[in-house]
Amino acid sequence: MTVTRGLEGVVATTSSISSIINDTLTYAGFNIDDLADHASFEEVIYLLWHRKLPTKTQLEELTKQLAENASLPQQVLEHFKMYPINDVHPMAALRTAVSLLGLYDEESDLMDEEANYRKAIRLQAKMPTIVTAFARIRKGLEPVAPRPDLNFAANFLYMLDGKEPAAIAVEAINKALVLHADHELNASTFTARVCVATLSDVYSGVTAAIGALKGPLHGGANEAVMKMLTEIGTLENVEPYIREKLDNKEKIMGFGHRVYRLGDPRAKHLKKMSQKLTELTGEPEIYQMSVKIEEMVTGEKKLPPNVDFYSASVYHSLGIDHDLFTPIFAVSRVSGWLAHILEQYENNRLIRPRAEYTGPGMQTYVPVSQRG
Repeated sequence: MTVTRGLEGVVATTSSISSIINDTLTYAGFNIDDLADHASFEEVIYLLWHRKLPTKTQLEELTKQLAENASLPQQVLEHFKMYPINDVHPMAALRTAVSLLGLYDEESDLMDEEANYRKAIRLQAKMPTIVTAFARIRKGLEPVAPRPDLNFAANFLYMLDGKEPAAIAVEAINKALVLHADHELNASTFTARVCVATLSDVYSGVTAAIGALKGPLHGGANEAVMKMLTEIGTLENVEPYIREKLDNKEKIMGFGHRVYRLGDPRAKHLKKMSQKLTELTGEPEIYQMSVKIEEMVTGEKKLPPNVDFYSASVYHSLGIDHDLFTPIFAVSRVSGWLAHILEQYENNRLIRPRAEYTGPGMQTYVPVSQRG
C-alpha cells in the first residue's frame, strides 16, 4: 500500500459533475468564468443536478419548486429559540436544523430516485431560510418569510433583513453562490459521499457535509480572513502584521489551494466585486488592505488567494454578520453536495479505504494482576 497524507493526488471515484483540470474549474463542462459572468444560481443548480443547462420551461419549473418548498416547519423555528443563542455558531445551528428537518420529512427514509430528488429540492430551498431565520431569531427578531416573486439570491438577502435588496447586492450574492456551488471532491463533498455510500439518507449526507464545512481549513476560512482584516484595522498596519506572520511561519487564511498551482480561478471574480462594493459602501480601505496582503503573501510565498479571501470583504460590504460567511458557503455548496449524493446513489459502492498500521508490533495479553 502507498500512503498519501490527506489523500492528496488520490483519485477516489469518477464523476460527471465538475472538474479541475490544468487550473480550470468547470461545472459539467462549462467554464466557471462563463457561469460566474452570465448564469443565475438557479441555472447552476439545474446544471449540477442534470449535467445540462435548463430550458426556459425547466428553469421556471425549478424556480417554482424552490419557492414552494422554501418555508420551514414551525417546529424548526421554535427549536432555534431553545438554543443558547450567544454560544451557538450559525454553522452548528445549521447542522442541527438540517438533521431536524429529516424528522419532519415523511419521505426521509425513502430511497427511490424520485423521492431523493424531491428531498434535494426541499433541502436546497430551505437552506437560506434556515440561515436567515436563525440570524434573526438570535437577535430577538421574527423570521422573514420567503417571497415567491424573488430569485434565490434576492430572497436570501430579503429574508436576512426584511428589505428589498439592491441590484448590486443581488448580483454579488448570485455570483458568490455560483462560484461556491461545487468543487469536485472537496472535503465536505467527499464526506457526503462517504456517508451516503452506506445507503444512509440524504439528510444524513448533508448533515455530515455541513460538519466538514464548519472547519476553518475548509468553509470557515472566509470568516477567519475577515477576523484578520478586523485585527489589522488600517492599511498602515498590514505590512508589520503580515510580516510577523510570515516570519513566524504562521498560516495566513485565504491563500493557496491544494488542487491549484497557478491560482484559484474563482478568486478574481470576487476580487472585482470586493473593489466595487467597498467603494460603494465608503470602505475602500478594506479592499486596499486585501490587495496589500495579497501582494505580500503571493510575492513571498508564491501562494495566490483562493475563493475565500475576497469573499470575506464582499460579504462584509453587504452588511452580513461575519459568522454567517460559512453558512452562506453552505447555502451554495448544498447544490453540489446534493448532486454528488444523487450521483453516488446511482452507482453506489461502499467507500472503505485502508490505513497503514504504525502502532506496536504483536503483543500478548497479560492479566491485570501481573502487570507491573
